[in-house]
Amino acid sequence: MRRVARFLQARAENVAVALLTVMFLSFMLQIVSRYVFQSPIGWTLEVCLTTWLWLVFWASAFCLRDRDHVRFDMFYIAGSPAVRRVFAIVSAVAIIAGIAAALPATIDYITFYKIKKSATLRIRLDVVFSVYAVFAVAIIARYALRIWQIARGD
Repeated sequence: MRRVARFLQARAENVAVALLTVMFLSFMLQIVSRYVFQSPIGWTLEVCLTTWLWLVFWASAFCLRDRDHVRFDMFYIAGSPAVRRVFAIVSAVAIIAGIAAALPATIDYITFYKIKKSATLRIRLDVVFSVYAVFAVAIIARYALRIWQIARGD
């Protein structure tokens, strides 16, 4: 099971690298076209914005470990191991509840955007914003797994 998880983690990181590469190349193309050739290319800004959006949510969902996220944990660190477990479970339940409560409306809003397209590349906006639904489901699964790990004593 760990081998499969490592394989999937590596593929998720490959996707993040590809998104970052596309964003960087588009950004460099825009700089060259604007300042060297004095002829800006409109679609490069849209590519940068879309890949940045996807990169942030994709990497947060699949690439960053729990310890990589920003934390405000003064009270958590000050507590005993039993109190830490309670804090961890309560925060995981709150995250799951909040995201799960918003998920139906989020999916409804994303699917509503199928009628709109981006300004330059004409990409359907439901495709652009669908990464947030993937992120939300992945975060729910991650914190459900975290509760299970805490309950097992991991």
